Amino acid sequence: MLLGTVLVLLLAGAAPASAHAALRSTDPDDGSLVRQAPRHVTLTFTESVGLLDDSFRVFGPDQRRVHTGEATHADGRSDTARVGLPGKLAEGTYTVAWRVVSADSHPVSGAFSFSVGKRSATTGQIVDTGPAEDPLTRGLYDGARYLAYLAAALLVGTVAFALLCRPAHTAPLRRPLVAAWWTLLGSTAVLLLLRAPYEAGTGPAAAFDTSALGRTLTGRPGLALLARLLVLLLTAAFLLWLSRRRDSVKRPVALAIGTALATALALTWAAAEHASAGIQVPAAMTSSVAHLLATGVWLGGLVALLLTLRRSSGDDLVEVVPRFSRIAFASVTVLAVTGLYQSWRGLGSLSALSGTSYGRLLLAKLAGVAVLLLVAGYSRRWTARIAAPAAPARAAVPAPVPQPVGATAGGREAAEVPGTGEPGTSRESESRGESESRGEPESPDGPAGPGDGPGDPGIRRRLRRSVLVEVAVAAVVLMITTVLTGTLPSRAEAEAAQQAPVGALPPTTEITVPFDTGTESVTGSGKVLVTLDPARVGENGVQAVVYGTDMGLVAVPEVRITFTLPSRKVGPIDAELADRGGYWSTNSVNLPLAGDWTMKTTVRVSDVDQVSVERRVRVEP
Repeated sequence: MLLGTVLVLLLAGAAPASAHAALRSTDPDDGSLVRQAPRHVTLTFTESVGLLDDSFRVFGPDQRRVHTGEATHADGRSDTARVGLPGKLAEGTYTVAWRVVSADSHPVSGAFSFSVGKRSATTGQIVDTGPAEDPLTRGLYDGARYLAYLAAALLVGTVAFALLCRPAHTAPLRRPLVAAWWTLLGSTAVLLLLRAPYEAGTGPAAAFDTSALGRTLTGRPGLALLARLLVLLLTAAFLLWLSRRRDSVKRPVALAIGTALATALALTWAAAEHASAGIQVPAAMTSSVAHLLATGVWLGGLVALLLTLRRSSGDDLVEVVPRFSRIAFASVTVLAVTGLYQSWRGLGSLSALSGTSYGRLLLAKLAGVAVLLLVAGYSRRWTARIAAPAAPARAAVPAPVPQPVGATAGGREAAEVPGTGEPGTSRESESRGESESRGEPESPDGPAGPGDGPGDPGIRRRLRRSVLVEVAVAAVVLMITTVLTGTLPSRAEAEAAQQAPVGALPPTTEITVPFDTGTESVTGSGKVLVTLDPARVGENGVQAVVYGTDMGLVAVPEVRITFTLPSRKVGPIDAELADRGGYWSTNSVNLPLAGDWTMKTTVRVSDVDQVSVERRVRVEP
């Protein structure tokens, strides 16, 4: 029931949004010359894409922005993007800049050109699509994604360790379990808020734009994050139920519920990242879920094992450590099979290993995994030392011959070998001789002796150290994985590279406007960074971001910008900026004449405090 609900939420959402899509074709064709002006511009991608408010910007032969309609999908196809053009277009070359969100939740952008009637001077120039993303937003988003991966691995691994390895004392696991749950909840909420500015390439202040958040909640990545929050709430209820009725709950029932919840949790990643787009989607999503679950069981289980080694008794470890060793081996096998498939699917060719960023990151991840397996092999040696005494304990051992107190053997007092119940001597050489005569295998660091076993603090200490190294290396591997999931796959990059470079976008104009209202409040002074795009006659876009004295983003009640052309007595023209939740913008300021315009910026910081500053702005023909 739970899995079905999550599948409906993720796979039958209202509108697809975001993946590493490659542009397959354009209509009109890139670089083409058409006799009649087209009514629409249509893009076709290799995968489904989501649309933004500013998915298209069209510039005419004079590099003035052309008024366009709202971006839509052509004929209802999710792998297309279309925008309507005015009824009459002048002759010359037009440049189209676009930005969409591909099916694996990553924004992509580009530009192309076409000509109507004749070509103009913009043909053949290289396109400058501007920054694809805001560095601060990207950094915060990637940080939250990494924390989400870590928390999910710890949550899944800790629960799996408790249910499958069955340690006698689970108290040491409660604190990391609670920390993992809260960390995953918080990082998911942050991802949900940052999703809109991440898609649009804007600053993090736009995260509080309610209209943008509403659009996020209707897209596949937003639905996936909402589903993750739902699964987390169900997980919390399951854990509380399990802790209160631990003695009465049957282990198969707990395992079945835990597996369903873990699978649903992994599905919230698989349904909104690389696996959800491209070739063989059903197989890829199945592989991705299995890969994520195996990662959690192994890496999260390592942390749980480390805590158990520190707190549990030696007798408990005789059963727990070998069980986890077998589970870890099965997890590594699943990771190897699914990782090989996902690497083939993302790379497309062996040459991409060294020729693309995705391939080089994959090589770095493989190197990290190799180191991790090397350390894991070392840990298995100490695991064998702990598990070794359990075998003779379960076997039939002849009863020892009673010895009178003080009896001697060869003039020396007889002693009982700890942990065996067999008579022996206190001399190490005689103990070694007995081991050899019984055919017992020697331990990795020498023959087995009285100190071997789970109660030996030396063995437990060495195992703890090796597991600690595994955890550290695993954290690095998980960091590389986070970057890898945000990198364009080599297969998609190869498809995108088949598109030819195109025309040029007009440059934007940035104006810095310092202000000081004369008040002592935090927002009483600072600067406004105003961007005018393309600063040419016709329709322009305006964005205004307010910074405080510490260069941090600040929120103010109002920012108003007007334009006046004194030489022609035109204006003032109000830009009518809209508050986007931390920044102010509009896409429809019509400046009808070329010349030196006066831009008046008014910043209101309270009901009574405001200041206006004027700056000269050049508007080209």
